Amino acid sequence: VEIGYRPRVGGLMDPRMGTIDRNFRCQTCGEGPGDCPGHFGHIELARPVYHAGFIVKVKKILECICVNCGKLKADEGDVTFRTLTRRTDNPKRRLQVVWEYCKGKMLCESDDVKEEEEQDPDPDLKKKPSHGGCGHIQPLIRKDGLKLFLVYKKGKGDDEDEDMKTGQPERRLLAAVDAYSILRKIPSKDIQLMGLSERYARPEWMILSVIPVPPPPVRPSIMSDSLRSEDDLTYKLADILKTSATLRKHDAEGAPAHVVAEIEQLLQF
Repeated sequence: VEIGYRPRVGGLMDPRMGTIDRNFRCQTCGEGPGDCPGHFGHIELARPVYHAGFIVKVKKILECICVNCGKLKADEGDVTFRTLTRRTDNPKRRLQVVWEYCKGKMLCESDDVKEEEEQDPDPDLKKKPSHGGCGHIQPLIRKDGLKLFLVYKKGKGDDEDEDMKTGQPERRLLAAVDAYSILRKIPSKDIQLMGLSERYARPEWMILSVIPVPPPPVRPSIMSDSLRSEDDLTYKLADILKTSATLRKHDAEGAPAHVVAEIEQLLQF
């Protein structure tokens, strides 16, 4: 944090975030401790983590979209769906309506044309607007604390050999980095249909990839005689910084997956 008694640039007491020591001036605004309001910094995490306040919302959005292509599972050509979305102007209510419509869909419908239609196309029939999905089977999404799991249902005719062929595990942990990648795939029109905003409330922003660091005036050091102790918030930020650095180091060194996963969970909590 400090070199001797001088705050270190790039540390948690970076002089660019402000100062609480009358012997130093803020390197951002040039003011002393009495006039500098403090300036926020940030920590870039080695891996994204779930935000405790948004994980329920993230789960709900993931249940509305395909976990493979990111497209909304609802068919815009469905009269019922169009009616529901048109009647709902409130963005918060709209997400609830879309979720209730999509949560039971276990398949991302594709544009594959049936063989009968290819052999005997009827020009008099109006073509139904296609969904444009990828045809991927959709899992159930379960929440356990600050973890999300993908649970694939077995069909009646499924056996162990078929499960091996598909490569789809029955229950798989959905890491925050994977959820982040899925949410980034959502098309702009689907974001609006869910009542979100592409400019102000993109779904992937609900997953933390950067942690804000409050300035020193928010978490001042405590001086007692010749001893100096830091605020509890500073100690917690130091733990996050160290864990993120350890995770980044293991990633670079190619550590085993279970070791990386363990450190990633430590960063999450």
